Amino acid sequence: MRNIFFTIFFLLSSPLLANFFDFKTIERANEAYVNGEFQKSAILFGNLKKDDSTVAYNRANALYKAKQYSEALRYYQKAKGVDEAERLHNIGNSYFKMNELDRAIESYEKALKIREDEDTRYNLELAKRKKKEKEKREKQKKNKKKKNGKKENKKNKKKSKKEKKSKKSEEQKREKSSKDKMTPEQKKQEEMRKRELKYMMKQLSKKKMPTLMYQTNPKKGERNEQNPW
Repeated sequence: MRNIFFTIFFLLSSPLLANFFDFKTIERANEAYVNGEFQKSAILFGNLKKDDSTVAYNRANALYKAKQYSEALRYYQKAKGVDEAERLHNIGNSYFKMNELDRAIESYEKALKIREDEDTRYNLELAKRKKKEKEKREKQKKNKKKKNGKKENKKNKKKSKKEKKSKKSEEQKREKSSKDKMTPEQKKQEEMRKRELKYMMKQLSKKKMPTLMYQTNPKKGERNEQNPW
């Protein structure tokens, strides 16, 4: 009985059996990929514990097809040892999908230095064209924002001017209304006050000390110490 248990333990722990299970997992992962079950394929490849560049590359392909581009990129970067031009091409595709166009262009150019490829060349030109379009849109957006800012400033100035004009008109109306309610004597005093104020402002502008027009003069021979003018 102990010999039977020992035989089972030996088979389960042997590299041969481990390789057999890995082979079955790879087979299932490839089948899922072909059937379009990319998420399932990626999980199955992830279940393989061995550190193999081919496994990492296949898992990256499944993740890319599942539209998990950042995860796909992570495994493409681990897959050194497979066809380098193809790996760089797929890294470029992942960056392209993530809209990181500068990095996509860099990866495509590196791939083309290793081997000329029609698809890689096409993707490179597409990435460059998309980058130019993006830069053009950003420039247009910036110019539009600047233009709108100028329009807004102009509009605000116009509004402010209109508000000031309206305020002045309201003040004039209130002043006129207040003036209409004055008695002839009050109107006369108001006009005198305005003339006096105007005269004082004129003298101040000449840097002279003004003489009050309607000041009560002190008696002759006396000096007003508080108001000596």
